[in-house]
Amino acid sequence: MSEVFATTGTIAAIATAVVPQQGSVGIVRVSGSEAMALAQTLFHAPGRQVWETHQILYGYIRHPQTQQLVDEALLLIMKAPRSYTREDVVEFHCHGGIMAVQQVLQLCLENGARLAQPGEFTLRAFLNGRLDLTQAEGIADLVGAKSPQAAQTALAGLQGKLAHPIRQLRANCLDILAEIEARIDFEEDLPPLDDKAIISEIEKIAAEITRLLATKDKGELLRTGLKVAIVGRPNVGKSSLLNAWSRSDRAIVTDLPGTTRDVVESQLVVGGIPVQVLDTAGIRETTDQVEKIGVERSRRAANAADLVLLTIDASAGWTEGDREIYEQVQHRPLILVINKIDLVEENERRTLLSQISNLKSKILTAAAQNQGIDALEVAILELVKAEKVQAADMDLAINQRQAAALTQAQISLEQVQTTIVQQLPLDFWTIDLRGAIQALGTITGEEVTESVLDRIFSKFCIGK
Repeated sequence: MSEVFATTGTIAAIATAVVPQQGSVGIVRVSGSEAMALAQTLFHAPGRQVWETHQILYGYIRHPQTQQLVDEALLLIMKAPRSYTREDVVEFHCHGGIMAVQQVLQLCLENGARLAQPGEFTLRAFLNGRLDLTQAEGIADLVGAKSPQAAQTALAGLQGKLAHPIRQLRANCLDILAEIEARIDFEEDLPPLDDKAIISEIEKIAAEITRLLATKDKGELLRTGLKVAIVGRPNVGKSSLLNAWSRSDRAIVTDLPGTTRDVVESQLVVGGIPVQVLDTAGIRETTDQVEKIGVERSRRAANAADLVLLTIDASAGWTEGDREIYEQVQHRPLILVINKIDLVEENERRTLLSQISNLKSKILTAAAQNQGIDALEVAILELVKAEKVQAADMDLAINQRQAAALTQAQISLEQVQTTIVQQLPLDFWTIDLRGAIQALGTITGEEVTESVLDRIFSKFCIGK
């Protein structure tokens, strides 16, 4: 392994978030051959408590030289191979906050352990055969999940629901390769290969790869979420829309135009999808230097958003200012939000809708009255399904690395079919078939390089 992941010796790290004056428990995790010896050096368990695996001991952590008391704590013992890393693991469950866990970690480092690298505990679990790469990535996704659906998808990966079909595809490719190589080595003793049967098997494998690749957009959406920008002229009700949607008072709402001077964010979950909502400053020409900065930030937010909610004031109708903003954002996925609909009569509503009949996605809201929010969420999900997620019924979702490997396997299999059709020698068949097998193996870790491991595990937090 690289210097980044020198997976030897005993490692230690804080395994819980450290927040000043918050959190009741902080955990220091230690893994390696010297973990038990280190625990016995630092931890005093009064009475006749038994130091056995999967036991929790109560006692005190003391400085081994001065015997100064550092913390009153619990010690969790997990001996190899029944641990997360399949090494001896101990965890000091200390009081929360900053000082206790930092002092305990420092004692571990002074007495033989070294500070773990990001993801090194999980890397050791992979190298020791407890996890494959898809399960390791599932752990990272679960830790970073922003919604219940994202967490469920991560759990599916952790439980092997992605690894199983990948291994089966690779096994099928290996079976085909064995058939071909047997003909190369023992051509005179075996019947000739059935070209059509081989192509049929490859087509089945390619079809399953296509099915898995269809989950990539869903995976990206669940992991990164959807960025939605609310844009429009000043005083059309953008902040009221944000407050009604987020059920909070994140944005200041007044009758004065230009109240919002900067981008205000709120985090929501819509249909299992994490949504980052940006309430932007009203877009208009202005001489106010501060407002100018806010307007420019609004334009940048709209251009960077996955979805734009162009909000207009129903009582003002479709104005020239609305049209100008529409021209600036029409290249983005867009929903027109017709707000303050409670302030107009039915005939005015019909006139307004006729003016904007060319805009397909329109929602009527009265944000100040909390009306129309459900319809807005339905419209967003429909737009997402139409443009981003066409395999949303699946309970797993691949990431970019896995998608790249599957795509490479698919290309290799297509080349195998071309080679067969062109009636090239059997040796040529095996070249791209081996490429497909290798690509599939990189997904689960049967075929893996140091650079791949560096890229995956460097994204983990240190304590995991």
